[in-house]
Amino acid sequence: MNQRAEILLVTPPYHSGVVESAGSWLPLSLLYVGGALQRAGFGVALYDAMTRFHTHEQVRATLRREQPSVVMVTAITATVLDGIDVCRMAKEEIPGVRTVLGGTHPHFMYDEILRQSPEVDVIVCGEGEETSVELMQAWAAREDLSKVRSLAFRRDGRVVVTPRRGFIRNLDLVTPAWNLVPWSEYTYRPMPGSTLAIVSSSRGCLQHCSFCSQRLFWKESWRANSAEHFVDELQMLREKYGVNVAMIADEIPTLDPRRWRKILDLLIERDFGTTLLLETRVDDIVRDEPIMPVYRKAGVEHIYIGVESVNQATLDLYKKDAKVEQGKRAIELIREHNMISETSFVMGMPNETKAEMQRTIELSKYYDPDMAFFLAITPWPYADLYRDVKDHVATRDYRKYNLVEPVIKPVNMTIDEVRAELFRGFRDFYIHKMDGFHALPKWKQEFMKSLMKLLMEHSYLKEQMAGLELPAGMTDAAEVFNLESKCPVTRVKNFIKRKLRLKPGPVGVAT
Repeated sequence: MNQRAEILLVTPPYHSGVVESAGSWLPLSLLYVGGALQRAGFGVALYDAMTRFHTHEQVRATLRREQPSVVMVTAITATVLDGIDVCRMAKEEIPGVRTVLGGTHPHFMYDEILRQSPEVDVIVCGEGEETSVELMQAWAAREDLSKVRSLAFRRDGRVVVTPRRGFIRNLDLVTPAWNLVPWSEYTYRPMPGSTLAIVSSSRGCLQHCSFCSQRLFWKESWRANSAEHFVDELQMLREKYGVNVAMIADEIPTLDPRRWRKILDLLIERDFGTTLLLETRVDDIVRDEPIMPVYRKAGVEHIYIGVESVNQATLDLYKKDAKVEQGKRAIELIREHNMISETSFVMGMPNETKAEMQRTIELSKYYDPDMAFFLAITPWPYADLYRDVKDHVATRDYRKYNLVEPVIKPVNMTIDEVRAELFRGFRDFYIHKMDGFHALPKWKQEFMKSLMKLLMEHSYLKEQMAGLELPAGMTDAAEVFNLESKCPVTRVKNFIKRKLRLKPGPVGVAT
């Protein structure tokens, strides 16, 4: 931010110790909005307070210094309260400033926000590119905001909602404002010295998962960039900005098998050397068994798949449209083709018991992904699942809706017992992983070294350790796993057991 910009795009200063443990992730949705605003002639700057780990006071000082005319903030459920705080601080520090809130949570919960938070002037619903431009143009021309589609705002004490606009049809015509990104701030920690981008090749989701916000946000639709456009963008990021790791942010990048195969073939043909991380569905991986070698050759190194549960009845309740055995097979295929497999197991439904949770933990070892996370089921207040579990929701503090803090109290368990089982899952799973450490390929051994250090030093698990330092001789990941040292695997297993005691009490939110 070298010069004052009319519009400041801001991320809330929120942290839960989950995604930030692996790296720093640029706010792609804000960059898409920024790109549209720039093309319309507006001056825009990016302030990623989340990535910079700025405190609320540092955010306040930045707003006071920059003095933008408009502050636009993006938020999900866990970050919305801090996003509203940003709007409040902007109002307090900048005379006449206008504040805009967008993102998944505001899209659905605009009425609650506008009735309770006078510091928020306008909420952008749905895709933000066209709406943000028209909003700024209406303000500049002093026009009635009711002419702009996909807005929610107050008028005479009442919430006004304008008709929703349709989705952008040709995604090749929308481009993020990559020029706003301070690239040195974005890296993938398992690859020291890397430059990391978040990219999108499609928007939407056709699945019916009852706990998810995406299929509701996108109204069970799916659109995609052309394969050529997407690969062109990856190549440009590599050559112009030095991006050598890219995470594909799509819900299901592999949905169209012909398009996905063309992307892989183009990546192999051009060979510009970018490592890809992605998330997709287990059934797409099983479908693609014959082309798994093509995934790896194209640069795909890390795949997350949402197994969620090892119980078919629970999967059916979640409306995952998947079979338990598909999850295990997908993990096997990823592992067999020399890629990192990652998944999550969701626990804490109202009727779940401690014994059932422990069965899930034991079966996670049978599934045997390279990485596993044990997450608290989180019922977004607008998702289908919320209606089924609302009587068991223990808190409306949205900062805790982060998949780490349990927010549902099961019938036969306390919140503390749920929390303890989530940590037991992590502890038992990674102790199990140490047993097979020596059999891993060398590059995956190096990844596991890095992973354990990251989890212990940068994730929410650091909070559980209550600030305890790694013991002497184990402060470096290479020392922890040094294959020349005495019983390295036993040392790590004992360390995990010792440090991750299942003590009660809140995990807390890392800042």
